[in-house]
Amino acid sequence: MAAFRLAELMQADGIETDVQLTKDQVPVIIHDESINRTTNKRGLVRKLTYEELCQADAGAWFSRDYAGEKIISLDMFLQWIKKTPMLLNLELKTNKYPYPGIEEIVLQHLWNHGMRDRTTISSFHADTIRRISDLDGDIDTGFLTSRRPRQLFSLLEAIGAKALHPKYRLLNRKLIQDCEQHHVPIRVYTVNQPVYILRALEANCDVIISDVPDRALELQKGYITS
Repeated sequence: MAAFRLAELMQADGIETDVQLTKDQVPVIIHDESINRTTNKRGLVRKLTYEELCQADAGAWFSRDYAGEKIISLDMFLQWIKKTPMLLNLELKTNKYPYPGIEEIVLQHLWNHGMRDRTTISSFHADTIRRISDLDGDIDTGFLTSRRPRQLFSLLEAIGAKALHPKYRLLNRKLIQDCEQHHVPIRVYTVNQPVYILRALEANCDVIISDVPDRALELQKGYITS
């Protein structure tokens, strides 16, 4: 939670975070498919219960200042963010493990907390976006990609993706023009270096996803006033 509170303090417009399912089907906020890198425990998220995950220290690996931070459930996270003005982008991490039922579970949590209209659901897995679109055709969705697939816009239409979330290195004039022609918003990730943030601003990207929102906002302010 410390990182999310810091983003709020920095006045970020929104938060992008990742969701996976535990062994007992609890949606949790965590980036990696295993807890080996970012906690003092070991194991795959999908092989551990939520209670077991709660025993891990998820902050000490980063800094002693964050020792004792816990992996939180989606429910806990939504209880917090709905009290803020921030938008939400949930990435469903289904590109490595499918997590059957994650789409229904996440949508139900969004409905329960009244966050559906403030949330974008994204994924690298086309079938995940398709399932979300089939379950709720009105919720905002974004297809994540680190390469440009063939027949990109036919794919986006087929799966019901409402926006493209490309890796920042894919951003070029042709992609921008193609997205404009097809009326597809561009939300570029993960843009941390000033040169790439400025490039995204110059391209009029609809959203810039960054690990350094304070830097991005400062550059945006300077770009607008210049």
